[in-house]
Amino acid sequence: MTVYPFSIQLGPIEITGFGIMVMMGFFMAGWVMQERLRELGRSDHYAWDIIVAGVIGGLLGAKLWYAALYRDPSALFHRAGLVWYGGLLGGAAVVLLNGRWRRVPMRFTLDLAAPGLAVGYALGRVGCFLVQDDYGIPTSLPWGMKFPQGLPPSTTQNLAAWGVEVPPDASPFDVLAVHPTQLYEAAIMLFVFWLLWRLRAHHRGTGWLFGLYLMLAGTERFLVEFLRAKDDRFFGAFSLAQLTSLGVVAVGAMLAVAFQSRPRVDVERVEALKPPAAPGKG
Repeated sequence: MTVYPFSIQLGPIEITGFGIMVMMGFFMAGWVMQERLRELGRSDHYAWDIIVAGVIGGLLGAKLWYAALYRDPSALFHRAGLVWYGGLLGGAAVVLLNGRWRRVPMRFTLDLAAPGLAVGYALGRVGCFLVQDDYGIPTSLPWGMKFPQGLPPSTTQNLAAWGVEVPPDASPFDVLAVHPTQLYEAAIMLFVFWLLWRLRAHHRGTGWLFGLYLMLAGTERFLVEFLRAKDDRFFGAFSLAQLTSLGVVAVGAMLAVAFQSRPRVDVERVEALKPPAAPGKG
């Protein structure tokens, strides 16, 4: 199957499929958090505070991580060049600073954000598919996809330059069918979102759900990375993202254990989450 990038042209402005899906990802994450706050009878404004803080910190962190990884400071000013784990760290830092400023308990913010992070990531990976970035290694499976206009195109030459094993009889400019790893990740993380949403009213200590999210997200990324076409396998068969994923799983496990027996946060006592007073009758 041959697939081409998706974009929308509005006069002189091109809106890529990635941009569209990232916007949808932030919107869906905000909507999920908003619905949870409404379930709890709390003000839903905090959901959008988290989104704004997450956008600022996430984009900055993703750019800085990419620039550091590839030692390319100019990447800070390019439209492309984002790394998810950098975005997660940067976004989490700014979101938690905002929560501290508003005096919202950190553990509540973490649990509130967990399902939204999962669905936002899933939609972001669909965006990667629409611009044909972050694809996998060559495959003969029937759902393998060719990306002749990918970032970069999935040609023998480009894949071989990354150290990926290619068919010996393929010419340098042949476009090869590869694993659509973007869609693998999107499907898995949609399932993770469904699971976290089902567990949102868990009776363990507040913050446990976020630990579970980190364990699931880290495991997913670690496994899918084996099928990714990448040139950052500095540690034998393992990519930098895989080593980072192991760290994420370990941190998630520690948080889940540490938080599961902690008292639950009484959100009704959090001033910043109180719903606005009903207008008086005149």
